[in-house]
Parts: sequence; C-alpha cells; structure tokens
Amino acid sequence: MTPIINLEGKVGLITGIANEKSISTGVAEACVQAGAKLVITYQNEKTRAFIEPIVHRLGIEDVLLLDVTRPETMDDVFARIEARYGKLDFALHSMAFAKRDDLHGRVVDSSADGFALAMDVSTHSFVRLAKKAEPLLEKAGGGALVTMTYLGSEKVIPHYGVMGLCKAALEAATRYLAAELGHKNIRVNAVSPGPLMTRAASGIAGFDGLMAAAVERSPMHALVTPEDIGALTAFLVSDAGRLITGGVHFVDAGYNIMA
Repeated sequence: MTPIINLEGKVGLITGIANEKSISTGVAEACVQAGAKLVITYQNEKTRAFIEPIVHRLGIEDVLLLDVTRPETMDDVFARIEARYGKLDFALHSMAFAKRDDLHGRVVDSSADGFALAMDVSTHSFVRLAKKAEPLLEKAGGGALVTMTYLGSEKVIPHYGVMGLCKAALEAATRYLAAELGHKNIRVNAVSPGPLMTRAASGIAGFDGLMAAAVERSPMHALVTPEDIGALTAFLVSDAGRLITGGVHFVDAGYNIMA
C-alpha cells in the first residue's frame, strides 16, 4: 500500500537550514523519508559549515547559495533547478530577519530602514520566491509553496516587535498568492509552529519563558519539535494535501486556542 505522505519522484527546494535544530532540518528529514529529491540552500559560507553534517546524513547532492538580499543568488538557484530537473514540485520558505533594536524595541520606535529590511527579508522574499518558482511548478503540473509563520502575527508577543507585523503580512501574502496561483494547481500555505529553540528564536529576549508558558498552557502540555513541523509540511506538499491552500496551519499542541 502506498503511504499517504508519498513524495517519490518529486523535487523540492528547502531554504532556511541553519543547523540540526532548525525547523527546516525537520522538514528536510520528513521529505527525504517520504522519497523527495531535495535542493538545499545556505545563506553564506559560515552557515554552510553548520549544515554540512545534515547534507551528508540525508544524502543531498544539491546545496546552493541563496541570500535573498542578493537577487542574483535567487536567480542562480532557480536556473540550476531548471537545468538539472526541469521542474519543481514544492518549495519551503523559512527565513526571517530584523535588526535587534527593531525586534526587541517598541514597534512605534522602529526605524524606517529597519522595518523595510525586516519586511523585505521576512515577507517579500516569499513573494519573490513564489514568482521564481511559478514556471517550474507549472512544469510539474502544479505543486506547493509553504512558508513559516508564528502566533506573533495575530497576538502581541513580548520582544517580537516588528517581526509580528512581518508575519501578519506574510500570512496575508499566503492568502493572496493562493488565490492568484490556484488556477495553475499551485497551493500556498503557512505553517505556524509553537515556540521551539532555534538559532533564530535565541535572538528573542525571554524566549525560555515563552516555551515554558507553551508547555503549561497548551491543551497537550507539550513543546513542538522540528520533526512535528516536518511531518505537517511533508503532508501539505504531498498529493494528500492537494486541495489544501491559503491556510495558516498550527502545530503547537493547541496553544493558539487558549485565551
């Protein structure tokens, strides 16, 4: 019997792996286990050193530079995917950035250039990725785009600052892209994990308290893991998720429903 989550013959692009604890690592593992062929990106040579063990463990051959502040690197990634595979079945967008002062400070005090940078890297990069992926997804007969968001998009999270605004815009972009690309059989979804300690989360003041609160207040009294996020994402990009689009899908032990 064919498993429900089956990615055999599918080609996927995974961005955002920083180390073994990254959300994207859990997604890559789940997709490889389901049979996908993956293209992995890294931001710079320093980050590449950290992902080498993951690349070797998962047997990934295609490891490409992608710095969304340098448009030529995104152009190169998609040109290489087209040259090697001629198509793309799914892509994961998992990247965000804000200057420390804009992240930890009041939104009302955020700088114009800091806000613009945070929105560009965290939100508009997903729009640009979707634009580049669109023709390759069409060649595959359709496919899936997934981005990573957080509850700070709709609730005020201490020390999350302008990133909350970026995530709210990212979720809106998910809905608009889903509406615009649906007739091409391209699905667009956002996954919203509960708090877990990643390199990005370590930059948020008081994050240990957020994780403790998630365990205490969530109905299931548990923290999410990269493996949990990977399982949901692999489902969404598989044919089992073929009619799921435009949504924000929580994987947080129910924490988001609590008042």
